[in-house]
Amino acid sequence: MLDYYPKTIHAAISTAFSLLILAAIAVTSLISYNVSEDAVITNSEAYMGEIITQVNNNIQSYIDNMENISLIIFTNKDVKYYISSNPFISREEVRSYQKNISDLFQSLLYTRKDIASIMVFGYNGRVVSDRRLTQLNPNVPPQDQDWYKQAVKEGGRSVISPPHVQNVLQGEYSWVVSLSRELKSINGMTGQGVALVDLKLNVINDICRDVKLGQRGYVFIVDDSGNIVYHPQQQLIYSKLRTEQIGRVMASRQGSFVDKDSGRIYTIHDTSFGWKIVGVAYQDELISNPSAMRNSFLLWAAAGLAVTLIISFIISHRITRPIRRLQAVMRQVERGDFDVRAEVGQAGEVGQLGRAFNMMVGQTRRLLDERVQTEKIKRRTELRLLQSQINPHFLYNTLDSIIWMAEQQKNEEVVLMTSALAKLFRASIAKDDELVPIRVEVEHIDSYLQIQKMRYRDKLDYVIDVPRELHAFKTPRILLQPFVENAIYHGIKNLPEGGMIAISARQADNGIEFRVADNGQGMSEETIKLIMGAVRRDSDRDHIGVSNVNERIELAFGSDYGVSIESEPGEGTTVAIKIPQVR
Repeated sequence: MLDYYPKTIHAAISTAFSLLILAAIAVTSLISYNVSEDAVITNSEAYMGEIITQVNNNIQSYIDNMENISLIIFTNKDVKYYISSNPFISREEVRSYQKNISDLFQSLLYTRKDIASIMVFGYNGRVVSDRRLTQLNPNVPPQDQDWYKQAVKEGGRSVISPPHVQNVLQGEYSWVVSLSRELKSINGMTGQGVALVDLKLNVINDICRDVKLGQRGYVFIVDDSGNIVYHPQQQLIYSKLRTEQIGRVMASRQGSFVDKDSGRIYTIHDTSFGWKIVGVAYQDELISNPSAMRNSFLLWAAAGLAVTLIISFIISHRITRPIRRLQAVMRQVERGDFDVRAEVGQAGEVGQLGRAFNMMVGQTRRLLDERVQTEKIKRRTELRLLQSQINPHFLYNTLDSIIWMAEQQKNEEVVLMTSALAKLFRASIAKDDELVPIRVEVEHIDSYLQIQKMRYRDKLDYVIDVPRELHAFKTPRILLQPFVENAIYHGIKNLPEGGMIAISARQADNGIEFRVADNGQGMSEETIKLIMGAVRRDSDRDHIGVSNVNERIELAFGSDYGVSIESEPGEGTTVAIKIPQVR
């Protein structure tokens, strides 16, 4: 079996159409051929039946004439007197009666050339025929002939004998079919003789020989005993060189049967006198030219197949054209062109597919635009983060403090501040890692606060409370520094007494919440809005770090996470930063 599967819908539809059409044409052609063949055979059988019926009518006509002649003999008073056992006529009158009867028979023969002879055999020993002088064959007693015995046996009913050589007359040997009949007395009770009417066999031969049933067809006749009455090759039948389906013919009633071995069709017609007239035709001749007929069917089938294949190709091409157009548009999308759209002019599945495709491409275009915009925002926030990390004022002030402590011989403090500054910047170096462990962020903010505490000395204190079980979770880099920086510069720096910053963390619903609280000056609601909207204005450099952190959290984790500020003037500020639990 071929492992073939069409690679395109067009090819699949064309192949399916072709196979269906091929099967339909093959089946239709085969059925049409068989139907035509059956019709030809049926019509031929009907034609043969009509011919055989005509043959039967002709033969029946001859048999009827023989019957009529026998009736004439049967009812003729001269014949009755002539063969009567009673002495109705004297010895001297016998010759006269014989002459009259013979004249009668001759007149009958004069009108019927198909009658070979007419004879009467009286049980009283008198014989009369159509001959002027009847000379019986002394070697062939009539009483020993089958037709004579059958006539006596039937007791007055006509008997048709099979073809035989009639040799009861001396010197005559002709093939005849005989009609014999016992003649009754005047009272109809006693048999007085047998009448014989011989029909020339060549009459039947002529009737049957002229019948044409194709080139090789023929007619033959069998009697009620299965004996061949007529056959065009009778000698071959007698010599067993040719056989006929005599058994099936005798077993069949009027109708037809087919001998499949020989390819012959036998059409049988029963006659009223017991014969069966059989017409034989050959199947291969009934269809005048079976090969031409078969080739004609094949030619028309091939032409029909070619036409339907072309039509199926055109139809499949039209059906798949919208799909191919959609396919071409999809290829453009594969190459990155998301501005193309499929034609959706038509209704149906393809139109719905085109609309769905356009929606998908449009949504993809929108997502790409959003992605590009997000990347732009991300790059901008990273730039601002970098700017916040490298705060020149913070760096300048820290270095200035280190110089001052060095001049004051505070070497230990110089070491501590320098070490804290190094840790602070080391945490900022790994910029490729968007997320870092909370432990790293705690170390970063602790370093930053150490530096600030050393700078502001007694004016600043801080506490960090982050449970160790949260250290393994990850957080965006430089998450807490902007809030701590704001708390120092805007909340605690200007306080007359020292300030306190408390940094804590805890597990909240679906995330981790950092809190940066200070006891500084606090801020109003307007200031909080100003801080949170600093990015959008893109001009307030003092609060840009806070809003930058909020924007980074939303970009990374969605709008469910971010920054919230609680503060009132004089009451300090608490900043809550919520992030998801990420390992």
